[in-house]
Amino acid sequence: MQRGVTLLELLIVLVIMAIVAAFTIPMFGGPVSTSQLRQAAREIAAGLRLAQSEAVSQRRETFLVVDVAGRRFKVDNDPREHKLPDKAELKLFTAQNDLVSDNVGAIRFYPDGGSNGGRITIASGSRKFDVDVDWLTGRVAILD
Repeated sequence: MQRGVTLLELLIVLVIMAIVAAFTIPMFGGPVSTSQLRQAAREIAAGLRLAQSEAVSQRRETFLVVDVAGRRFKVDNDPREHKLPDKAELKLFTAQNDLVSDNVGAIRFYPDGGSNGGRITIASGSRKFDVDVDWLTGRVAILD
């Protein structure tokens, strides 16, 4: 008598493996890809640079307002509101007097190009990008 695996048994094993893979693979990948996080950090940095250039060119204080709970930000006089990935974690570190509430705050730029300084962190799982604003020069930098 010969022993072997039938085609039906092989197909059942393959189906079970596919079902297990369908449930476990999403657990290893974060909800937001690294490229999406990087793009969001670049978008935040561009918004900060826009706020700084508006402050210098218009000779007035300009703000980048961040809504942490709503995962969005807006430059002072710009009508556009920028939405960030829904599943990303967003944190804002800024001066106490620029916090509007627990979830909303701003980074302020002065007419000389300087800033109150701060950091906006966008993260997903263990991956994160920090967008830093130097308080003296207003320089914006993205840190991995």
